[in-house]
Amino acid sequence: MRTREDCLDILRQMIRIRRFEERCAELYTEAKIRGFLHLYIGEEAVASGVIPLLGPEDAIVATYREHGHILVRGTPMDAVMAEMFGKIEGCSKGRGGSMHLYDAQRRFYGGNAIVGGGLPLSVGLALADRMQGRKNVTACFFGEGAVAEGEFHESMNLAALWKLPVLFVCENNLYAMGTHIARSESELDLELKARSYRVEAETVDGMDPLAVADAAEKAIRIVRGEVRPYFLECRTYRFRSHSMFDPDLYRDRKEVEEWKKKDPLPAFEAFLKGQGWLDEGLSASMKRAIDAEVEASVRYAEEGTLEPLEDLTRDVVTPHITG
Repeated sequence: MRTREDCLDILRQMIRIRRFEERCAELYTEAKIRGFLHLYIGEEAVASGVIPLLGPEDAIVATYREHGHILVRGTPMDAVMAEMFGKIEGCSKGRGGSMHLYDAQRRFYGGNAIVGGGLPLSVGLALADRMQGRKNVTACFFGEGAVAEGEFHESMNLAALWKLPVLFVCENNLYAMGTHIARSESELDLELKARSYRVEAETVDGMDPLAVADAAEKAIRIVRGEVRPYFLECRTYRFRSHSMFDPDLYRDRKEVEEWKKKDPLPAFEAFLKGQGWLDEGLSASMKRAIDAEVEASVRYAEEGTLEPLEDLTRDVVTPHITG
């Protein structure tokens, strides 16, 4: 049972993600943010439902659609926005950009641009924790497209075989870039795939933050207490295209509109009002504070520093090559 404060914090986190990303989309069209930009809009209930239940020593691995995850983890919005701008003040010192957000202090290990690339990393982190006797959980977020990758099968196998404390969170938004899951997967029951490796699994409505939180709480308790992996499939939907470059011509508009009726933000707001835990005044003040936080992060990023040319080889592992 979640308290009123728990629920208001979940709502606050979902709105922070939504407003941050809507602003990022505007800044991208103004060419202030460059490179690739993959928005999480529509999927906020997953990160907001799972991550607050993790401890500060637990690790998180995410995909290239990870702005929401790092914000919920607690990395200051200023540092995330500065990273989007490619400024030194960013959480990856301006070298990672949107797809490579990183925060070692909060055990946030990406931001991984390769589909499925975070899965073996999560297994390694969990193995290190177990070998050193730490009771930590590693939460690994990935899309359903990663389930078709070899990394998924290798990681599930090793996590089960070695009894590693990994919470695998599959954010199933139905589309791997422009390909519907039914066109790429012969088996659509993702729980069954996990169970084939003897990993306990559950599927939950990823548009309902409380359903996600309840399932995640149970999963984390098992992963930490029994030191074994768990697979949680969250069925969700992204309302925007795969990335800002994607014209999104592969989805039926009716399908998108049907999913928008399940938008977790207004639905959860309505639920909280029905409980008597939220009113118009509190809702408005919460949104004003978040809008102010977003605008302050934009100013911070705009006033940030681009890396000087003479520093470009700093932290580069490959030996210097002369022509």
